[in-house]
Amino acid sequence: MMSQTLKDRISDDVKSAMRARDTARLGTLRLLQAAIKQKEVDERKDLGDADVTAIIEKQVKQRRESVAAYEQAGRTETAEQEKAEIQVLQEYLPKAADPAEVEAAIDAAIASVQEQGATGPAAMGKIMAILKSSLAGRADMSAVSAQVKAKL
Repeated sequence: MMSQTLKDRISDDVKSAMRARDTARLGTLRLLQAAIKQKEVDERKDLGDADVTAIIEKQVKQRRESVAAYEQAGRTETAEQEKAEIQVLQEYLPKAADPAEVEAAIDAAIASVQEQGATGPAAMGKIMAILKSSLAGRADMSAVSAQVKAKL
């Protein structure tokens, strides 16, 4: 049996959430489905798991920013709701890379780019491109970027 695509899994989970009357989870998954559909319509193609993962990452990032804004505004209830949505979305991302793994990936990417003789801003771009593919969905890329800057 072919393993289930991310889209199918999300679709099945929407049905489960409906049956369980889990409105919070259902809302989050429906928003995610809508974002996937929108991108498919825009690009006129079926999205694969990598594309869906990118959408999920983007949604998690948006919610993290919202949480920060809500907490600053003292709207803790709304912030908690966003955090709950992040939890739901993260179930569909690959398991997070542990700090040692991220560190190793950064060191390898830097070494690889320096071998090619790239330096400065050009090197930063190349390093991040390598890391984006190796750590896709498994690390907070803004944090990774800061780590890379610190090492350069």
